[in-house]
Amino acid sequence: MTNPYTGPIPPAPPRPPDARPLRKRVLVWVGGAALFIAGGVIGSAADDGQQPVEAKVKPATTITATVESAPEPGPTVTETVKAKTKPVPTVTVTKTATAKAADTRSGSGGGSDSTGTCTIVSNAGNCYSAGQFCRNSDHGAITTTDSGTKIKCAYSSNAWRWTYV
Repeated sequence: MTNPYTGPIPPAPPRPPDARPLRKRVLVWVGGAALFIAGGVIGSAADDGQQPVEAKVKPATTITATVESAPEPGPTVTETVKAKTKPVPTVTVTKTATAKAADTRSGSGGGSDSTGTCTIVSNAGNCYSAGQFCRNSDHGAITTTDSGTKIKCAYSSNAWRWTYV
């Protein structure tokens, strides 16, 4: 299939066989032959048939000095005795919180469902509040603060923190 956007390529104009003058052609041949001969002369001049001179090394005088020192002390043997630990009594702290009764006398009809107790406490036994860091075991868990507000352990600000639900 031919390309409709291009026309036929015109043929190149014929070149005459002797485009350069004879003197330029002869100079090129003479210069090339001269470089070839110069390379051969320089390459053969490097090896004039002479043998390389070997340098013989004379043995050097060696002086050896021996210094005697006191022998190193032998290894020290020590025996490590581990002390037996005595069992320590375990202290258990129990925190009891009283639930606040919902005020049924108010006319609003919707009392607060928070009781003031928290289901998840810190290692010290305290309730968490929003903004504190979460333990690894609490990721995604929901609990309440001291006041009964629900908080959730969520990933925010490049850390796991307790946030309001």
